[in-house]
Amino acid sequence: MKALVALIAGALFGAGVTLSGMINPMKVLNFMDLAGAFDPTLILVMGAGLVVTFLGYRLVWARGTPLFDGTFHLPGTAGIDTRLLTGAVLFGLGWGITGFCPGPAVASLVFGHSASFIFVIAMAAGMLLTRLALAKKVPVTSKA
Repeated sequence: MKALVALIAGALFGAGVTLSGMINPMKVLNFMDLAGAFDPTLILVMGAGLVVTFLGYRLVWARGTPLFDGTFHLPGTAGIDTRLLTGAVLFGLGWGITGFCPGPAVASLVFGHSASFIFVIAMAAGMLLTRLALAKKVPVTSKA
């Protein structure tokens, strides 16, 4: 059942980023082009995401426990550290240079554009290299 719910959530997310135009890197790049072809519609997409997240968390926390697990699995670190800042800078640079955000980039693979495949392969390689580098310093664990 957990896999089915994950599949439905992923399909809903993919449909949402496709419908909003987020799979088009030019939408993001035009949003950042204040002096040229500025496209402010990304603000609406971000705002809608914040509203849905705010309301969704209220509903989920009101239940007390998840539907398909005994407990919530939350990050253990709440502070701002070097890993968080480095990740945020790399994410911002990648997003600003390519116009791809990781989730919409994966969703865009269904259209078969080479830029999507190149980005996702480079992203996966970066994730693997990060995991290997951190394995030497701090064990990285993940719960799916």
